Amino acid sequence: MSAREGGAATAVRYLSGVKGVLFDLDGTLLDHRGAADAAIVAWVSAHCPGHARLDEVAALWAGLEGPYLAMWQAGECTVEEQRRRRLRALCEELAVPAPDDLDAAYAVFAGHYRAGWTAYPDAARAIAELEGFTLGVLTNGAQRMQEAKVRAIGLDGLVGPVLTGEVLGGHFKPSPAAYTGAAAALGLAPEEVVLVGDDVDKDVTGPAATGMRSVWLDRLGLERPPASFPRVTSLSELAPLLRPS
Repeated sequence: MSAREGGAATAVRYLSGVKGVLFDLDGTLLDHRGAADAAIVAWVSAHCPGHARLDEVAALWAGLEGPYLAMWQAGECTVEEQRRRRLRALCEELAVPAPDDLDAAYAVFAGHYRAGWTAYPDAARAIAELEGFTLGVLTNGAQRMQEAKVRAIGLDGLVGPVLTGEVLGGHFKPSPAAYTGAAAALGLAPEEVVLVGDDVDKDVTGPAATGMRSVWLDRLGLERPPASFPRVTSLSELAPLLRPS
């Protein structure tokens, strides 16, 4: 048996008995990074045309995402306020004046972002191959926006309920209560569920503390999986692990 075959056999054993599958959304089913990068570049190009640091804008915006979302998730501010703060912080970093109406400015960015919502090519087929499993989405975004994403990429009604901290008692990944609450929403125990996602802390090691299984989706081919967790580079690899021939 080759090392690859041995790894697959180990993953199959690890996932034995799974009845439900939770998918992360951004970076797993939907290309959030591609849409967000294009949207913020378009916004900055219009707000300050010809800016010398335009090629850095996508990375700067991505770097601000986690800290400001965490403020909202911790209850320090509203989701709207974290958006204002993040846009203001980007303008400060670029040394350009922030718009007077930050809500209107963010709405322009959001329009570009929504226009870029695209499912990964492997998403719909992977979901179809999981017939018989109880499915759901566990994501850290705002409830209405995450539901809108699922509709926009054609997965509404196919991938189960969309679960965020807003419907899980204020608990966001990697809070253990987010995973146990999501499992309960599927009518299953945590150990009967596997979470599939691209974020190691939130989608892989986090759920393990509750007994939930995890599969790391490594779309970038980083090849640095946490010990003992299955790793796939495409969702097309998921069904064979959950339903081996």
